[in-house]
Amino acid sequence: MGERITIRDVAARAGVSVATVSRVLAGNYPTSAASRAKVQRAVKDLDYVANAHARALAGAGRKTIAVLTYDVVSPFFAHVAQGVEMEAAQHGRLTLVASTGSDPARELALVQMMREQAAEAVVLVGGVIEDDEYRERMARYAQALAAAGSRLVLCGRPAPAPDVPALVVEYDNEAGAHAVTSHLLGAGHRRIALIGYQPGNTTGEARVHGYLRALDDHGVPRSDAIVHGVGFGQHHGYEAIRDLLREAGGKPEFTAVFAGDDRVAAATVVALREYGLDVPGDVSVVGYNDDPVAADVTPGITTVRIPAEEMGRTAVRLALAGAPPRSGPERHVLGTHIVVRESVAAGPGR
Repeated sequence: MGERITIRDVAARAGVSVATVSRVLAGNYPTSAASRAKVQRAVKDLDYVANAHARALAGAGRKTIAVLTYDVVSPFFAHVAQGVEMEAAQHGRLTLVASTGSDPARELALVQMMREQAAEAVVLVGGVIEDDEYRERMARYAQALAAAGSRLVLCGRPAPAPDVPALVVEYDNEAGAHAVTSHLLGAGHRRIALIGYQPGNTTGEARVHGYLRALDDHGVPRSDAIVHGVGFGQHHGYEAIRDLLREAGGKPEFTAVFAGDDRVAAATVVALREYGLDVPGDVSVVGYNDDPVAADVTPGITTVRIPAEEMGRTAVRLALAGAPPRSGPERHVLGTHIVVRESVAAGPGR
């Protein structure tokens, strides 16, 4: 194996100083066009790869945006990550994606790793169980990253304490739930089952609040609410609706289902059909997220569209804007809207 090419070799080949090579590679210092051309040719001729740790120590390794998500399978997380990657690429940044599995210890380790690698921003995606431990953890992340010249961006997570220097990019989760529940109420449904959310999770709780507020606004007593929180995902949705149907002897007390996400909605359609119930003839179904499955199943599922990709893009734009961190969180809220398909029919109140 040949000897490793160093920055001194590049400088000698280009006929410039080591400092000039460093400036050209960093891309954040003024250099003449002639010097840049010489260095770039020498780098190409020698097949030189800069040492990442040395560049980070010199303040030149800040070309990376890190995205930490619960998983990389869910369409929501994938679309946020795609938005981050697309916007980062436009700014000449590399995107690193890692999954945490909702493990706080792994999340902490990854944030620390990204800090050591001098990532320009760390984007954390997805709802959480908001408690004192979470708030303390977010404060620690934000302050540690800010001290290293990086930014913490929370996507779809609540803002931490008022003195935490983080960027927060949210969507109006509760308003989306209120709108889609109101859509069912406007169609004449009064007994609406909400299934498929994780109790205590900020994403799920916001949807429950929107659902209950819609009932209030339409004069439906909360005693008529049916809330079954078992978690997100197809398996949880399938089991939740089967539990409700078993309890009712196959004759549901509800005429509509608000599923916590579109995977839950798709599983709900399957479970209802297994009990001989038609969607939307017997039971109407709505979802949330506007994942591809909502358009792929029959009937197409009416749902709430989240601007997931735009959240990712916004996170990068804000992180790279160059504004100094504030003493507290800076919040940006994006809108949601209903996508109407074929899964809702008139209820008994129409």
